[in-house]
Amino acid sequence: MTELETTRSERIADAEIAAAQQQITGLIDALERVIVGKRDIIERVIVALLGEGHVLIEDVPGVGKTVLARSIAAAIGGTFQRIQFTPDLLPSDVTGALVFDPRSSEFHFRPGPIVANIVLADEINRAGPRTQAALLEAMEERHLTVDRERLPLPRPFFVLATQNPVEMDGTFPLPEAQLDRFALRTSVGYPADEAELSMLRRFRTGSPLETLEPAISIEQLTELMATVRQIWISEAVERYLLDIVRATRDDEQIELGASPRASLALARAAQAQALVRGRAFVLPDDVQSIAVPVLAHRILPVSRFGLRGLTNDALIESVLGRVPVPAEAIPS
Repeated sequence: MTELETTRSERIADAEIAAAQQQITGLIDALERVIVGKRDIIERVIVALLGEGHVLIEDVPGVGKTVLARSIAAAIGGTFQRIQFTPDLLPSDVTGALVFDPRSSEFHFRPGPIVANIVLADEINRAGPRTQAALLEAMEERHLTVDRERLPLPRPFFVLATQNPVEMDGTFPLPEAQLDRFALRTSVGYPADEAELSMLRRFRTGSPLETLEPAISIEQLTELMATVRQIWISEAVERYLLDIVRATRDDEQIELGASPRASLALARAAQAQALVRGRAFVLPDDVQSIAVPVLAHRILPVSRFGLRGLTNDALIESVLGRVPVPAEAIPS
């Protein structure tokens, strides 16, 4: 049996893809009622959510990062917790701690704010390395280890972290190990004129977030996550994806290239992107459209090239321009 024949026999039914896309569109529409004029950013964050990844938003204050996290929790009917990262924040303030109960003379675990469906790690780079490290196990394995016992986190579990790229006093740069656990990095940016005018009018009598009803349930979201894993990636597209990642490791302008975890994140994000666009298979376009937010924060430029003003985004764009795109027919 050829690869294309195998694909036809194993591909998700068109009706299932259409139903999934309708649910995703409904979720994005609900979020856009609160986050005005930023549909592309909302879609990007939903791609990470569906791919069971986490998002780092790097932007100035006041552009809607916190509102976006709260809106996602409300739109999926999930639990929400906010952690304000500060220099004096302890790891146990994030994960929780064992508390002694004098009535039973036993220690009981009191969960920290990390135990939620949607966790906002606000200004994550203001906490020290030890506290930042408290997130590593949770983000990668979706477990907490307390007194040698592994405690599962709720599913879905989604961390949306923020950091301010302008005000750097009193901050601790995120180490590569922490950055690598974010499926993608993005920014919200200032709204366009008409979008900001619409926002003013929409928020005039109250916040739309206060009346935001769930667009999908937790169970439906979990099913969508399972559907993402079934989106087909041909061998040609797989090799194209890996060629992009390997090119970051061989580029003389890049000291530290993307990791194997980045390859997995790029594949999963491309699958989620395909589902959002209503397809049961991944195209090279899906990989290209998500490559910069998935890979740019995972590379470390050589210092002399960084001094020339080359950003990480520009380096990934350069890699995309060099790697040949496979000429593959769309599966039928």
